Amino acid sequence: MTDTAGGMHRLVLLRHAKAESAGSVEDVLRPLALNGRRHAGRVGESLLADGLVPDLVLRSSAVRTRQTWDLAAANLGDAEPEVRTLDDLYTAGPADLLRLLNELDSRMRTVLVVGHEPTMAATAERLASQDSDQTAVAQVRVGVPTATYSVLESGLPWQEWAARTATLVRVHRPAR
Repeated sequence: MTDTAGGMHRLVLLRHAKAESAGSVEDVLRPLALNGRRHAGRVGESLLADGLVPDLVLRSSAVRTRQTWDLAAANLGDAEPEVRTLDDLYTAGPADLLRLLNELDSRMRTVLVVGHEPTMAATAERLASQDSDQTAVAQVRVGVPTATYSVLESGLPWQEWAARTATLVRVHRPAR
């Protein structure tokens, strides 16, 4: 598992990469666009460079979130985090996501969630304490672009994460 200083728990909320436009295919089945595939790979490179290799990945069952993780993971070296694909993440709101976090084993220090807007940004905003980076808070209040992740930290175990209990450290959109 990832070693985080001082027993910190880190949550990385990643909006999936750019998907193909909606057409005749059901929304949950939309794959990544060519640009989205490239951006997803860059997310993996960025996570590795930032020391954010997850112990656990929670991802929506939508095709685009599964593809985003698979392409990002290919750039994480030999890391092999546990991956859980959850149907409920496709329609989850911030309260639902927080309930999932509260059930996690505290030995999981860095958790990555690959999901959808507006839930990824709204969850980051909900968790952000007054000590958070205010530029990052302003960004999540309006939403985040595709292939963008928010990083939150707290010394609390997952079971105690609630509104305003984590520090939103930053929002990062890997270079295009």
